[in-house]
Amino acid sequence: MILFDKKGIENTAETARIAVQRAKQDGLDMVIASINGRTAEAVLEAAKAEGYSGRMVIVASVSSPKHDGKNIMSREKRAELLSRGISQIVTAGHALSGAERGISTRFGGAYPVEIMAHTLRCIGAGVKVCFECSVMALDADAIDYGKPVMAVAGSGGGADTAAILTPAYSANILDTIVHEIVCKPSLYPAAD
Repeated sequence: MILFDKKGIENTAETARIAVQRAKQDGLDMVIASINGRTAEAVLEAAKAEGYSGRMVIVASVSSPKHDGKNIMSREKRAELLSRGISQIVTAGHALSGAERGISTRFGGAYPVEIMAHTLRCIGAGVKVCFECSVMALDADAIDYGKPVMAVAGSGGGADTAAILTPAYSANILDTIVHEIVCKPSLYPAAD
């Protein structure tokens, strides 16, 4: 596993390169968390450089009240990414929060799926997003059931995490298998 010294956007190009190389080597489809399209663009650039021709699925954040009910990724950006080789763009409620967060916000308390999300964040925020987006892609029939995928996500903008996992449908989410964390930020700050 490759550990980055810091989390965030500065790791996007390297994460994309590492993930695409490994996906090509292992014959994996890719699931890419990309809210505005920048991470997807980095993966497309790496795919072109590496000669990767597998399926690439973007999982974009569902529209939210924070953004006046609009998706962050514009229709024009979606069309552009699809024309450049993205196979499908999935926009859906988050598998590890969605309706449950609405309930916990209104009534207080912690609920099982949110506890699961926080547990995955103990390994890394990007790991949680890789897990979640892969489940969302499977639920949307954008990837094949029972096959591992390379997931790319981040923890603070851009991408800094890649993981190989076999997602389960959200109804059986605990059957999801994380095979390998390929790269992620260290949970410890770099020594000065």
